Amino acid sequence: MKITYHDLICQTFCFPQEGFDLQDGHLIFHGVSISRLIKIHGTPFKLTYLPRIQEQVNKARGYFNRAMKKHGYAGSYQYCYCTKTCHFKHVIEAALKEGVHLETSSAFDIDLIVRLAEEGKFPKDRYVIHNGHKELDYLEKIVALHSRGFENATVVLDSKKELDRLLALDFPGPLKVGVRMATNEEPQSPYYTSRFGIAAKDIGEFCKDEIHGKPRIELSMLHFFIDSGIRDNLYYWGEFQRAVSLYIELKKLMPGINAINLGGGLPVRNSLGFQYDYEYMIDEIVRIVRDMCVGAGVEMPDIYSEFGRYTVGESGAIILSVIEQKQQNDKESWYIINNSLMNTIPDAWSILEKFILLPVNKWDREFAQVNIGGISCDRADYYNSEDLNQAVMLPRYDGVDPEPLYIGFFHTGAYQDSISGYGGIKHCLIPSPKHIVIDRDSAGNPIHYVYQDEQTVDDTLQILGFS
Repeated sequence: MKITYHDLICQTFCFPQEGFDLQDGHLIFHGVSISRLIKIHGTPFKLTYLPRIQEQVNKARGYFNRAMKKHGYAGSYQYCYCTKTCHFKHVIEAALKEGVHLETSSAFDIDLIVRLAEEGKFPKDRYVIHNGHKELDYLEKIVALHSRGFENATVVLDSKKELDRLLALDFPGPLKVGVRMATNEEPQSPYYTSRFGIAAKDIGEFCKDEIHGKPRIELSMLHFFIDSGIRDNLYYWGEFQRAVSLYIELKKLMPGINAINLGGGLPVRNSLGFQYDYEYMIDEIVRIVRDMCVGAGVEMPDIYSEFGRYTVGESGAIILSVIEQKQQNDKESWYIINNSLMNTIPDAWSILEKFILLPVNKWDREFAQVNIGGISCDRADYYNSEDLNQAVMLPRYDGVDPEPLYIGFFHTGAYQDSISGYGGIKHCLIPSPKHIVIDRDSAGNPIHYVYQDEQTVDDTLQILGFS
């Protein structure tokens, strides 16, 4: 009996599902025909589907608003986008259209915000959360931004010494500051406590002795960050409740503090079988904060989130062609694609991140277990393990069909460009692919434009000093 790739997917997952469908045997991504884009632009190319960013913002706001209404929560919810996830202007502007606030990580981020403000894209009443290690140039730019009228900026202190560097600068204040709590790491971590933030046992005394009574600064926020994100496990809930307890302690010492910041975000779908109860998790967060604050007799804080991967992850994709099939032994079949996986989705080899991998065409073919290989000379340039199946299944392809097999890695919109160094020098000098941005017009029809053509040899040689 012939079992096609389409049969395999429908037997294994619920399909079609949000963001993915078939039309005439070809994959549709958020209502956009990938095959049509291939006919126009060829491969490889990366795409960014901007409406997904706005959808994610509104979904998260809905979860928090419903939870706060359900539990009678007295504080507000503020959605921040952390720019380090993806710095492209079209991405940040798509999020800003939904009224998000911004989180920064380095000195150059401040220049980015100034540019957006000068263009009227980022109003001065929005919140800006300044995270990351802060050397003098970063702090100077933060103070300058505050002087421009961004009075809702908050400097989150990552160490005690940052406060000394900040107070050594000339600014009138009052400038809002927060403190980041150093969290304990998961049991499998090579160290016990995060290098970020200030030890929880020291924060109360530090705030009382070094922040309280200083006329130019005011404590407004406790920052809590878990690197693995918001997960339904004992580790996360234990650290989260420890953070809320610390907020309550600080609130009793310094009544002006009024916010708790959830750094570390919600996950994105990395498999067609992905399961995560967003509604439940956010409901629990709101309930726990409310119950602990009511029990302690303190005012409920405003809740901030810094969702980066969640905001932009599901907006991205990399589309590639299988250019050759290689059968190296009786069991292992390799599909060689026309770029480098190390260059285009570096998370896949650096931290073994998984993405949704689907063929664009040939869904009516029988399926086969394969390895995906890039064209670089590095043995690590491969992808052969899906999150659910621990194997890659794709339509059977002999490499000699008139129409190539096209494949896509989906939900790649977070971090890949910044980690790989978009437009810079690539491994084996394999060029960065063409970048296509997709939006919708006022009638809801998809429109697209080329943000950047494929990197040329002249681009590369100029960077290397050959021209």
